[in-house]
Amino acid sequence: MGKNLVFVPDCHSTNSLAMDLAQRTSSVEGTVVITDNQYSGRGQRGNLWISEPEKNLTFSVLLKPNVQPDQQFILTQLIALGVADYVKTKTPGVKIKWPNDILVNEKKVCGILIESSLAGARVQFVIVGIGLNINQTVFRNPRATSLKLETGKEYNLNQELNELLQLLEARYLRFREGNLAAIRADYHLQLYRVGERHLFADGRTRFYGTIEAVDEFGRLQVLTDEGIRKFDLKEIAFADWA
Repeated sequence: MGKNLVFVPDCHSTNSLAMDLAQRTSSVEGTVVITDNQYSGRGQRGNLWISEPEKNLTFSVLLKPNVQPDQQFILTQLIALGVADYVKTKTPGVKIKWPNDILVNEKKVCGILIESSLAGARVQFVIVGIGLNINQTVFRNPRATSLKLETGKEYNLNQELNELLQLLEARYLRFREGNLAAIRADYHLQLYRVGERHLFADGRTRFYGTIEAVDEFGRLQVLTDEGIRKFDLKEIAFADWA
């Protein structure tokens, strides 16, 4: 990953740029589109990803995985694991908050947005957008953090990008080798609040439950007083994060 790198000083969204590039050209797998200033970055649940210019890593990677459309959650898992691998080299207390937020000590350090282009029943390509807080120290959201806040160190963005891409590629190669069960097991082990009873919100009511697992389609399985319930993205949130 990153052998073909496209840098733009500023842009609305690296995911949008990478998607356009992939549709218009025969870009090679692993192409990275990166910017110093992304001012309309998109995150999960339709949220904006706000990043201070020249302080963080905001980039997108083009992948061409051999997966069916209904099997794409494995990509979410392996990318989250790759980013977690990287963050763990800098600081302890790293967890993956379903589906793919990376937390350090209960605060969000990285957001991931994965978008795909389909051709019939086939995935043509996937764009993996990553926003990783590195040197930023002031955030509007009290639930946000950065590597600098956690470690007190200033980081070289180019060096950190190279380190992160190496770990992402290592995870992706394991996926290409077909070791899907190991990816799912590792994701489960690193899942935030798994096996713990917490208060949830589903848009209509609040209820207590315990995360049991995430199925192969990415649905969160929660043990409630009424039994096991399955939730897709946007259907449930931790009450203290909602």
